[in-house]
Amino acid sequence: MSRSIAVFVLGLVILGASAASQALELTGPLSQGALVRGQVAPGSEVRLNGDPVRVTDDGRFVLGFDRNAELRQQLTVLAPDGSRRQKTLTLAERDYRVQRIDGVPGRTVTPSEEHLARIRQEASQVREVRDTDSSLTGFLGDFIWPASGRITGVYGSQRIYNGEPRSPHYGIDIAAPAGAPVVAPADGVVTLAEPDLFYSGGTLIIDHGFGVSSTFLHLSGFEVTVGQRVRQGDRVARVGSSGRSTGPHLDWRMNWYQVRVDPNTVAPAPTAGHTP
Repeated sequence: MSRSIAVFVLGLVILGASAASQALELTGPLSQGALVRGQVAPGSEVRLNGDPVRVTDDGRFVLGFDRNAELRQQLTVLAPDGSRRQKTLTLAERDYRVQRIDGVPGRTVTPSEEHLARIRQEASQVREVRDTDSSLTGFLGDFIWPASGRITGVYGSQRIYNGEPRSPHYGIDIAAPAGAPVVAPADGVVTLAEPDLFYSGGTLIIDHGFGVSSTFLHLSGFEVTVGQRVRQGDRVARVGSSGRSTGPHLDWRMNWYQVRVDPNTVAPAPTAGHTP
């Protein structure tokens, strides 16, 4: 090989390495409430607004943005060759509905001091479970809907119970008959199965890895136990009306650690108001 050809080939190798170190792909809507998955060169480090983000060995990661996330987010990628890339993510601002719900049991709208102590303990338990930081990779695949039925509540809506404004709704409500099956939307491991939490009644959480989890509320029963590994489509629970509920339905929620995200950003959109 002549010296000129050798230099040319070496130049291509260097250019190729440089391009790989700068690679950054994002999948998902850049908006408030979104779960966004990404790809960088293997061995890279990722930071969101200065905080480290866990990355798989092959360079994949996930980010979550809450209901009222700042519209400008700073993503930094530190490549294996030492190069640094900074990208400003501009999120789309979302408008949220106002939803009025009457006929809710009064004790769940204005709980007693005794109930407040229970609520705080249960909230702490759920937060601890949602902080699970496993190496599972179920979050990387496509998600499916966990139940079929009419959509009666959406992520982010301002809830007014019995005429009193309360916290926003952070899930998707799917109306379905009591006892209807609930299936795993993606692969994972069951990390919580509580039959009677104050607000959410029968509550199940599945860890999909890297901080991503699905939570199912108001259940009437479980088909799985804590620690059980599940595959997408496996039956995990039954629809109910436990906790703060006015009728049988499934409330499906998703989190990235403590960040509450919209399941609609990873699952196909419902057709004609119904799940597929």
